[in-house]
Amino acid sequence: MTTHTEAEIASQPSCWQRAVESVPAGALPRRGERVAVVGCGTSWFIAMAYAVLRERAGHGETDAFAASEAPIGRHYDRVLALSRSGTTTEVLELLARTTTKTTAITADPKTPIMSAADEVVVLDYADERSVVQTRFATTQLAMLRAGLGEDLTQAIADAAEAVAAPLPDELVRAEQFSFLGTGWSVGLAQEAALKMREASRSWTEAYPAMEYRHGPISIAAPGRVTWMLGAAPEGLRGQVEETGGTFFETSLDPMAELIRAQRVAVARAFDRGLDPDEPMHLTRSVILSS
Repeated sequence: MTTHTEAEIASQPSCWQRAVESVPAGALPRRGERVAVVGCGTSWFIAMAYAVLRERAGHGETDAFAASEAPIGRHYDRVLALSRSGTTTEVLELLARTTTKTTAITADPKTPIMSAADEVVVLDYADERSVVQTRFATTQLAMLRAGLGEDLTQAIADAAEAVAAPLPDELVRAEQFSFLGTGWSVGLAQEAALKMREASRSWTEAYPAMEYRHGPISIAAPGRVTWMLGAAPEGLRGQVEETGGTFFETSLDPMAELIRAQRVAVARAFDRGLDPDEPMHLTRSVILSS
């Protein structure tokens, strides 16, 4: 029987296609605006990726913050809040405190965020039953990338490949993972590590690729995997392989490579007798009591 998490992971290519065909340009940050992107957990890591992409595309200065750490006194033209549930305490508190124009992206139109933000984008077709967030995170990033003018045709094709490709046994059986990224994929590396921890309780870390050699490479060893999302810096593969560790890298779009990491997390959960739909100590939304 297919779990909710598996079904939601497999649906990502079609969700991305729908997202790029219906970009709500009027509600997204405008070119030239100074923007703060905020979220919690997965949403924070997606915010990190989008912030780099937006600046790289020349659309304006963009910062990403965990919602609980966003600097209220700093000037921005817009706050973009990411929240699958629409009920995340830190996000709602930030929206209530700021006087800056706000846009929110959510999956549920029946939640408080609908009235907390000035403008709201609802991706209800990408909502999830699983606690572990997969397709909503990548679908909103696909929409945001398309809103920056990116052509995601190849990324969607890569996603279809990532959904269908066999999973190497060395990934499913690995003792430890270090996910690496550069630029916008640093946020995706953090998200890949989070999925592995949430779904399978695996020992995972994440770093900017060039920082990996400044200490973290000391844990590389046989049976451990250094997993690159995007193109690796020159010489890094050789250094990892000298330790006896496995260096994993493909040519897929980093967002599609994240799908493979999601699938490995689920496979490892099954291998450990865990239910990926019900990760330990987690709920679908973090709502803090006052």
